[in-house]
Amino acid sequence: MIYRAIVEYKLRSSFAAINRGDYAPAIAAFAPNAEHIFFGDHALGGARRSPQGVARWYRRLQALLPDLRFDIQSIAVSGPPWNTRAFVEWRDSFTLRSGEPAGNQGVHAFTLKWGKVTSLRIYCDTDVLQRALQTQAQHGVAEASAAPIGARA
Repeated sequence: MIYRAIVEYKLRSSFAAINRGDYAPAIAAFAPNAEHIFFGDHALGGARRSPQGVARWYRRLQALLPDLRFDIQSIAVSGPPWNTRAFVEWRDSFTLRSGEPAGNQGVHAFTLKWGKVTSLRIYCDTDVLQRALQTQAQHGVAEASAAPIGARA
């Protein structure tokens, strides 16, 4: 029970850091051989399996949605320290370069081993995200139309 509370605390802290514009705790949480997958064919899509790729992805996220803020709806944690599953349900909000507010909702599905993220799969409404990225691209954010950061990155 205490272990689950610690994992939940660390997840909440990581999302809170992102809300402050500090992506370092999220990046540091990944194991060296972790997989980071965001579904969809868009600038944030693809699969990364290296620390460099994960760091590049978070830099891109910050560049595309600089005022991104998460509101955690719920967190569920199960399993022992060597094979923990955690699910974070969230709503987010951000401002598009057009000046209009936008947001999405989704789930982060984590696998952790001894406190390190070995797998993260991000699920959200990709239609909403693709429209937001299209608006960003139309307003001069070139990276919004970039190819996904792939598996070798």
